[in-house]
Amino acid sequence: MYDVAIIGKGPAGISAAINSYARGKKAIIFGGDSKKVLLSPIIDNYPALPGITGVNFMEALNNHLSKTDVVISDKSVLTIYAMGESFTIQAQDEMIQAKKVILATGVNFKKTIENEDKFLGLGVSYCATCDAPLYRNKTVCVVGYNDEAVTDANFLSTLCEKVYFVPMTNVKDKSFNDNIEIITGVPKSFEGNMKADKLNLKDSSIECDGYFIIKDSYPLSSLVPGLELDGPHVKVNKNMETNIKGLFASGDITGKPYQLAKAVGEGQIAALYEHES
Repeated sequence: MYDVAIIGKGPAGISAAINSYARGKKAIIFGGDSKKVLLSPIIDNYPALPGITGVNFMEALNNHLSKTDVVISDKSVLTIYAMGESFTIQAQDEMIQAKKVILATGVNFKKTIENEDKFLGLGVSYCATCDAPLYRNKTVCVVGYNDEAVTDANFLSTLCEKVYFVPMTNVKDKSFNDNIEIITGVPKSFEGNMKADKLNLKDSSIECDGYFIIKDSYPLSSLVPGLELDGPHVKVNKNMETNIKGLFASGDITGKPYQLAKAVGEGQIAALYEHES
């Protein structure tokens, strides 16, 4: 049982982790380095660090985090269940317990596929390692938004008879197993009765036994059932508390302005009030 689990390893999440450690908390942080920060050529408005590059800023955050005993996990968090006095976190094929949770996933403007949430668990999955055994010797489709999706497609191909791969990012230099077929197109919607039977693309469709959507972050409505939202953002009070007791949020996920200083500050506030609540 962790005292606090932090979901997201960008500036807000790392700030929350560092401050949780400073208050003697047993903490775990999930995620990879913030791509938004890494892709920033120059950061001119962060106090005391004029002209720092995004890569160097992220490196400095990680260096500070490494001086703590916060557990770092690169597993994708699929769902967070509020259990009353604690939370159960499904991180791919592992279940983690934590007394409090701080969301710091950043904001995701990617449009979900129509009916994705409707068929989640009914032919649609976010975790290949979790659900692959259900599709042994069957045909599946992977919609891949990141490099992890390529690894997952190759893994699925060792169990499944056939794998369709719909790339939503550049895979020109990637290596695929022989029973993987790449289908280009933009996913539009899932169709089915009791389960997802068909994925409609812009100019074609794919029918198979199961569908895996692999991306960096997932719809908040699926991530935390019952969480109160305002569009793509999480509603919080000045203490970064959400409508769910023990669940906090910080950084871009709480709304504009999307600034590093705001994210770091909110991460600290979330850790402070998590400690006091």
